[in-house]
Amino acid sequence: MNIIDNFRLADEKEDFHKVSDNIENGIDFKGTNLWILIFAIFIASLGLNVNSTAVIIGAMLVSPLMGPIMGIGFGMAVNDLNLLRKSFFSYLFAAGVGLLTSTIFFLLSPINDAHSEILARTAPNIYDVLIALFGGFAGMLATSSKLKGNVIPGVAIATALMPPLCTAGYGLATLKAEFFFGAFYLFLINTVFIALATLITARLLKYPYKKLPQKEDEIKAKRIVYAVVIITILPSLYLGYSLVQQNRYLQIANSFVEKEAVFPNDYLLKRNIDAKNKVITLVFGGDIISQANIDKLKAKLNNYNLTTTDLIVKQGFAYLQQDNKEETQLTLALSEKEKQVQLLQKQLDSLAINQKLGEQVFKELQIQFPTIEKLILQPAYINSKDGQKLNWICNIETSQKLNSKDQLKIEDWLKVRIQSNEILIYFK
Repeated sequence: MNIIDNFRLADEKEDFHKVSDNIENGIDFKGTNLWILIFAIFIASLGLNVNSTAVIIGAMLVSPLMGPIMGIGFGMAVNDLNLLRKSFFSYLFAAGVGLLTSTIFFLLSPINDAHSEILARTAPNIYDVLIALFGGFAGMLATSSKLKGNVIPGVAIATALMPPLCTAGYGLATLKAEFFFGAFYLFLINTVFIALATLITARLLKYPYKKLPQKEDEIKAKRIVYAVVIITILPSLYLGYSLVQQNRYLQIANSFVEKEAVFPNDYLLKRNIDAKNKVITLVFGGDIISQANIDKLKAKLNNYNLTTTDLIVKQGFAYLQQDNKEETQLTLALSEKEKQVQLLQKQLDSLAINQKLGEQVFKELQIQFPTIEKLILQPAYINSKDGQKLNWICNIETSQKLNSKDQLKIEDWLKVRIQSNEILIYFK
């Protein structure tokens, strides 16, 4: 058997009229379809609001938004102007309903925080174009085949039409223009390239024209399609390039911090790398780092092609509590030489014990919460006119954000484990 025969579609190709009927049936938004759309919008908005990936996936499976988009592509492919017109107006109606419903939801919702699921849909790039294009190919092939399988639900999840539309509603409700335009642009990317993939697939399968196009009209239609595709794809290319550059910057910056930001008797409490603005902020605990050593560290940025980077070095546990303040009670106390020596001496004497305690606490916590990746646990001596007070600082990094219930559980457990109610916990 010829291997090329495995790639042929002719034997599984569905009858043209059945394909046309199936696509046309998914276009109308009235009655059941309209209510399903509204419920899917509420499900997606709830998922975005509580940052639940599972709920958002459920909304994508329920959503009927693929219908009119494929109708637009198929209508252009077979020159069915009635189908094209009907699909286009259904698409506008569905998008309007989705935007209005999600905006109302977020206006009424008491939760206004932009979680990761919302932020993930505000900066589309060329990779989203490819997802929409290949998703559209898969969806149209499944519609055109006698062996449909379970491709359509997978395409609905991959192309993700509903979440960006709801995120745009969030942008309107919270008056955040960057959220609205970013998410709505992603929605347009999905629309254009699913429709384009449908058009290309239908032409490759050689479905007949319902009305033979005139040469001039065909050329004009192609020009319009090319123009829409180019206008849509150009910003995504720029954003995709920016994403790649930011990821590259993060890798280089992390390498710089791990290899160069190492000082005797000091340990890195926190790092913050802002790839967009090219700022690296490091918070150290331990001995005071001299300005000369900080200048040497900044000079090493040139070795990593980070010449335009602004390196900020902060010292003392108080910066974990107040990152935006230049001076705190702790840093003022550390400026007093005698108290500084006493504090550092106590920290050095107990460093080995604290390291062992931190290692054991990390192992015990990881058994309870496997998403915990890093843990820093250190004592901080707060000096005031009332005397010296021991306070614990704990910085926890997880691969997946913990909910408030789990965070409270960890806080209560740590207080019992280290036998102290004086502990400040920071989750990242």
